Amino acid sequence: MDIGLVGLPATGKTTIFNLLTGGTAVTSASGWTGKAERNVGVARVADPRVDFLAGLYQPEKTIHARIQFLDLPGLSHGASGVGRSGANQFLAEIRNVDAVVVVARAFTNESVPLVDGRLDPARDVRDVVFELAIADLTVVEKRLEALRKNRGRTREQDAELPILEQGRAALEDGRLIAGLGLSDEEKALIRGYAFLTLKPLIIAVNLDEEQLKERNYPSRDELAALAASLAAPVVEFSGRVEAELNELPPEDRQAFMGEYGLAESGLDRLARVVYHHLDLISFFTVGPDEVRAWTIRRGTDAKRAAGKIHSDIERGFIKAEVCSFEAMKEYGSMNEVKARGLLRLEGKEYIVRDGDIINFRHSG
Repeated sequence: MDIGLVGLPATGKTTIFNLLTGGTAVTSASGWTGKAERNVGVARVADPRVDFLAGLYQPEKTIHARIQFLDLPGLSHGASGVGRSGANQFLAEIRNVDAVVVVARAFTNESVPLVDGRLDPARDVRDVVFELAIADLTVVEKRLEALRKNRGRTREQDAELPILEQGRAALEDGRLIAGLGLSDEEKALIRGYAFLTLKPLIIAVNLDEEQLKERNYPSRDELAALAASLAAPVVEFSGRVEAELNELPPEDRQAFMGEYGLAESGLDRLARVVYHHLDLISFFTVGPDEVRAWTIRRGTDAKRAAGKIHSDIERGFIKAEVCSFEAMKEYGSMNEVKARGLLRLEGKEYIVRDGDIINFRHSG
C-alpha cells in the first residue's frame, strides 16, 4: 500500500514523514519550487498482538505490518493547473497512491512562516481537496468529450458515460466522486482514471504542545464538520512532541505521553488509522525463527493470503491450520490451543479474519 502525504507548504509534512519512517528527508518552509521529487519510506504499524506473540516465541526476528508512505512536495494553490510541468508530475505521483493523508497545520512557530498569514487548518484542507477535485474535473471533462465524439463506443464505454456525468456534476457542486456511492462494478469501470477524489482520505492535524494538551486549536469544529462531510477520519498530533518522544528511551515514553493525556503516540495512531481506513487486516505466522504480521484486505481467502508469503505456497495450497490470537493469548501455546480443539483446518475458500494465526500446508 502506498499512502501519499500531501498538504500546503510549512505544515510539517516532511518532518512527520521522517518520524514515521525513520527517514532523513530535507525539510523546508518554502513554497512550490516547480519540482515534484518524492520521498519514500516504510512505517511500522504498532500492534500489541505482535509484541505479545514475540514475547511468547522469543523469535530471531519480529516483523510488524508496514505501510509505505510517499512524501510529496508542498501543494501550492493552483497546483492542478494544466501545462505546469511540476504540477503535472505531482499529479502523476499522487494518482498512483492508494490513499491520501492531508496534513494541515495548526501549530504556531515564528521560524516557519504561514502560507496565507493565519492559522486555519479547515481552510487548508478545503484548499487541498479543491485542487484534487479540479484535477479530477479536468480528466472527467476530457474523457466525456472523447466518448461523445466516438461513434463506435464499446458497451463498457457506454456504461462509463453516466458514471462520468455523475462525477462531473458532483465535482462542479463541490462534492467528491467518493460520495456518489458507486457500486464495485461502477468503480471497476472507472478505475483506470485513478480519480483523486475517489481515494480514501485521512486528515492529520499538526498541533503545538499547548494545543495538544488543551485539545483545542483554530477552526477545530469547522474541520470536524468538513471531515464528516468527506468521510475522512481526523488524527490530531504534534510533530514537535513526537520528535521529543522519539528521542526518549522506551521506558520513559509512557510517562512523557501521560503528560499530554496520550495512550499511544500520534504517529502510531496515524499509521493505525490509515491501516483500518483502507480496510486492511493482519494475520500472523509464528515460530522460533520469526513472528510476523502479514497485511491483506478484509475479505481475502486463505489461498490468496498464502500468496502474500510466497507464490509457491499459494500455488501448492493444501490446507490452512488456523487459530485465533485470542485463543493463543488465553492458553499460551499452540499445543494447549490444539488440545482444547481450537486449532482448525480450513480450505482455500476460508475468509481470513483479523488476528488469525496461520500455518499453511502446501505441496512443493
